[in-house]
Amino acid sequence: MSFLELTQGPLWILAAGVFVLGVLWRIFAVLRFGRKPDISVPRASAVMGALKGQLLHFVPHGGFTFRTQYHLVAGYAFHFGLLILVLFAAPHIAFLDKNVLGFSWPALPRWGFVLSAEVAFAGIILLWIRRISDPVMRHISDWDDHIGSWLTFIVMMTGCMALQESHDVLRALHMLCVEIWLVYFPFSRLMHAFTFVFARGYTGAFFGRRGVVP
Repeated sequence: MSFLELTQGPLWILAAGVFVLGVLWRIFAVLRFGRKPDISVPRASAVMGALKGQLLHFVPHGGFTFRTQYHLVAGYAFHFGLLILVLFAAPHIAFLDKNVLGFSWPALPRWGFVLSAEVAFAGIILLWIRRISDPVMRHISDWDDHIGSWLTFIVMMTGCMALQESHDVLRALHMLCVEIWLVYFPFSRLMHAFTFVFARGYTGAFFGRRGVVP
């Protein structure tokens, strides 16, 4: 078995299994917390508050608009760029078709991949610079934040190196980095990709029940 076959076979299955089970376990743990009975008199709908909480916080509002412009632009650049790369890069579509889903969809042209990669790289670099330069962000950040950022950066970098699919070693290296990232994901703050829904929903419902815009 070659290095590439190892990373696309047993290691992929192991990493994907850890990722799925870990994510489900973390979500189950969040749901188990439950919430205390709210005995306050409802002034509005908690459900509508939860929905507003999900939607309104995709953009800053109120007094936070100006102060969060840097984070907003860099954050959306990184997340949208990465999402496009994951879902529409031709090698990813081919891999998912063969190993996971059994069907495919149109892929990005090469120029689209390059543009999305540049946007995603700019976003993650700007976010990390802010993390190490802003006094507040530096104070609240720990090794988990930096490892998550650098692992994601390395996965993206090795993916660009393997784009031509001309060297099996580069493809295998990218797959190995992805698998390390998948195993690390459920046990790190990268889980915010899933848990932000619960956090926003809970906060929105709490304030919405009291008639306050979350």
